Parts: sequence; structure tokens; C-alpha cells
Amino acid sequence: MAAFDSFRPLSGATTFGRRFSITNFLAAVAVWNDARLTRKALSRLSSRELDDIGLTRGEIENVISRHFLR
Repeated sequence: MAAFDSFRPLSGATTFGRRFSITNFLAAVAVWNDARLTRKALSRLSSRELDDIGLTRGEIENVISRHFLR
């Protein structure tokens, strides 16, 4: 009787080397959507409103990438 093991552990797992799972996919979609909504909300603010919270239009992408895309 022949048998084989179909499980292969990841060696040196990196961000790109992780095993695909529906949980990881759904988490990535949720992070993408949160970033999209935040970008949309900040883009709708006037320059004065952005100044009130200490941001400029040019910093919106930096804030998004720093907070959501670590």
C-alpha cells in the first residue's frame, strides 16, 4: 500500500509565502475596504478641515499606508 503526505510545511515563511486561506483573504479585503473608506472620507474634507486635524491633502496617502498597509 502506497501512502504519501500531502502536507508540506512552509520553509522561511514570508508575507508572500504564507499559505492561502479564506480567512487571510477576507481579512485582506476588510483592510482594503477600511483603507478605501478612510481615504474617501478624508478626501471629502475641505483643506481647512484637514488643517484642523493636522493633515494636508498630500499626507492622506501616507496616513492610509502607515495605518492600514503595514
